Amino acid sequence: MRIRRRDFLAASAAVAGAAGLGIRPSLAQAEPTYTPESGASLRLLRWTPFVKGDEEAWLANTKKFTEATGVEVRIDKESWEDIRPKAAVAANVGSGPDLIMCWFDDAHQYPDKLVDLTELGNYLGNKYEGWYDGVKGYATRGDTFIAMPLTAIGNAVVYRDSHVKAAGFNEFPNDTAGFLELCKAMKAKGTPAGFPHGKAVGDGNNYAHWLLWSHNGMMVDESGKVTINSPETLASINYAKELYATFIPGTESWQDVNNNRAFLAGQVSLIANGVSVYYTAKNDPKLAEIAKDIRTTNFPIGPVGKSVELCQTSSLLLFKHSKYPEAAKAYIKFMMEADQMNAWIQGSSAYCCQPLKAFAKNPIWTADPVHAPYARASEKLRPNGYAGPLGYASAATMADYVLVDMYAAAVTGQMSPEDAMKEAERRANRYYRV
Repeated sequence: MRIRRRDFLAASAAVAGAAGLGIRPSLAQAEPTYTPESGASLRLLRWTPFVKGDEEAWLANTKKFTEATGVEVRIDKESWEDIRPKAAVAANVGSGPDLIMCWFDDAHQYPDKLVDLTELGNYLGNKYEGWYDGVKGYATRGDTFIAMPLTAIGNAVVYRDSHVKAAGFNEFPNDTAGFLELCKAMKAKGTPAGFPHGKAVGDGNNYAHWLLWSHNGMMVDESGKVTINSPETLASINYAKELYATFIPGTESWQDVNNNRAFLAGQVSLIANGVSVYYTAKNDPKLAEIAKDIRTTNFPIGPVGKSVELCQTSSLLLFKHSKYPEAAKAYIKFMMEADQMNAWIQGSSAYCCQPLKAFAKNPIWTADPVHAPYARASEKLRPNGYAGPLGYASAATMADYVLVDMYAAAVTGQMSPEDAMKEAERRANRYYRV
């Protein structure tokens, strides 16, 4: 094929223009446009916010969208635990909200019910320095975006600095052995720790997966074979039993709100949580003493030898039953663009971590030392289906709380560690053998 000089110069000019816009030339892509249908209106179901600024910024951005397009967007809220079943019902019956903020790999349970967002996903990735692999994996199957990656909600150890020091620790332990000794010492001082063994979508799953992965255990191997019944898992259960013995009573029934409440009430002095608990204390004059005493750090490193954490992730689902898919795509695009995304991250006060790499420059991440452990949530997270592929089986296994229930049964004495592993193996195989 002969290339004429004027064609070469025209192509070069286009590449230079793309580079000037911050788009990598090799991946430059035309901006998609979505024209809302006549009379369009949308309904979004989102999770109840733990940080007020998250919701306020989201609503402000939505108002801007409505003013620009005339499309009204109704936003409803449900508790964290109720989002997953609500999304499943909407998918199965083919009616309900147009859009839902889902959890983890929920989209992989019913991909055929979702609108293909590949064009928009590729455009955003090209424009904003690429997606973080972890959050992208939850929203894609192969090269297809079955949902829109939205955020990772960082999870970190939150503790009272004065209480840790009173327990005899001038520095927070960075390994699991030292962490256990700290928890023992804090219980002896009457300032115990507390981690949820209940069906908590965020905190319960984050804790259970850290327990497993930190001891080099895994639910499945790379081929998707269930491997939860292993010496590594047994070691993690025995470690969990020792930790549980230091906790405040009742953590086996905790959901996502309970550790926040217990910490702010002074019942516990060490939990794992998003940055929300810090801002609840900071914004309440009655909790000023606790707020000043709060410190945060990442989970300690176990026998695996490196940091391994789950982190809560959320994606936007657009259902095929929506009457206004073009309006919905226009809304997603608007909310993901720089002005709106940066405003939301800023408003969330380090609670919601960006899915696109360009937004890591947001000044919120360096605005307060407490934010530091949350800043790289999207970059560092390990998908819940590790080490196998994400899909129906990984999504269903998590939705059924197989891993969470294994630890709860063992630490409370309902089952021996060995029987708890066998039961988790049996339950996981129900999904992985489909």
